[in-house]
Amino acid sequence: MPDSPSPPRLAVIGGGPAGLMAAEAARAAGLDVHLFEAKGSVGRKFLIAGKGGLNLTHGEPRPGFDARYRERAAAVGRWLDAFDADALRAWARGLGVETYVGSSGRVFPLDRKAAPLLRSWVRRLKDAGVQMHVHHRWQGWDASGALRFDTPGGETTFAADAVVLALGGGSWPQLGSDGAWVAPLAAQGVDIAPLEPANCGFDVGWSALLAEKFAGAPLKPVVAHLQTPDGTHHALKGECVLTATGIEGSLVYAIGADLRAAIHRDGSTLLHLDLVPGRDPARLAADLSKPRKGRSLGEHLRRQAGLDAAKCALLFEVLDKAAQQDMARVAATLKRLPLRLLRPRPIAEAISTAGGVRLEALDDALMVRSHPGLFCAGEMLDWDAPTGGYLLTACFASGLLAGRGAAAWLAARPGRAD
Repeated sequence: MPDSPSPPRLAVIGGGPAGLMAAEAARAAGLDVHLFEAKGSVGRKFLIAGKGGLNLTHGEPRPGFDARYRERAAAVGRWLDAFDADALRAWARGLGVETYVGSSGRVFPLDRKAAPLLRSWVRRLKDAGVQMHVHHRWQGWDASGALRFDTPGGETTFAADAVVLALGGGSWPQLGSDGAWVAPLAAQGVDIAPLEPANCGFDVGWSALLAEKFAGAPLKPVVAHLQTPDGTHHALKGECVLTATGIEGSLVYAIGADLRAAIHRDGSTLLHLDLVPGRDPARLAADLSKPRKGRSLGEHLRRQAGLDAAKCALLFEVLDKAAQQDMARVAATLKRLPLRLLRPRPIAEAISTAGGVRLEALDDALMVRSHPGLFCAGEMLDWDAPTGGYLLTACFASGLLAGRGAAAWLAARPGRAD
């Protein structure tokens, strides 16, 4: 009897959640899957992201969940149709990892750790026949169309029937997602939106005193007020942190895309913070007007407005000495303290990146329209989301879609035997 034909060979490049999920989906479809990772092990950024507790996904129901992806809500929503937050939790359960929904709506493993889940997943992939090649840094293609890799032993090539790229964005480059893929893809004519920092801090330009004494101090709770270009006013309550150069934290990340857009448009943007949410402005002004009885202004603010040292320092940063004696003005400033944001922090410091391979350049299976057989997934695509589990969920979902898409494309090639 004639030998059975070898299964098509798929190269998955990138060992983060999107790449691992693509490999899993493709292997389940019967492909010969080879996964390449530039670092010495897979999932490094995944492990770091889980260091303080792995926020795997979010319990927010759809379509509110989809709306977190802003202008990409419809496109990412189609990915979630195949693999949403509930599916992700069920998938984790299949790896022996139960999850729970925290008070904030964020979903965590019961032990809050990333390592056990990653170990179980990698073991299952290897047992299924996925072949992993670490210390392989992708360099593009050679003249014959084979993939080129730098390895400790020199350059090597690999011929694949299809390719899934899941190379991450440009944040945390020390963990592998350094954006080096932009050049070889751009040279092939793939349409790429410039990478930008997302889920990042913003520079304000503090005085030396505030920078030295209060970097790392939390501001909680506060309400951020901002106005979008269409004139819509937004108010969002949450927490943020003072840094040596400005502010960062979950509240800032949640509105970061709007802040970035405003800075692009105007060169800087004004953000207002309510440092005493829930305090009636008139009552606050009356309380602050009570006699100080020799107390310092800081102690007066602590007693009458509940301000801690960090919030007092922020007030003193924006009001001069004379204005600090006007309690009506102090009260008004506490309810709407202005901060001029100058620029986002560099990509290397960001949690994630916006920009990447434009979704318009891909078909519904995430294949590059101009390069049949080349698929892209994960953070290297042009979408964005705040922290809270939304980033990881879309990475998993897009990886699944790309892996299935590669398998379907290979099965449908002309001349392919059944």
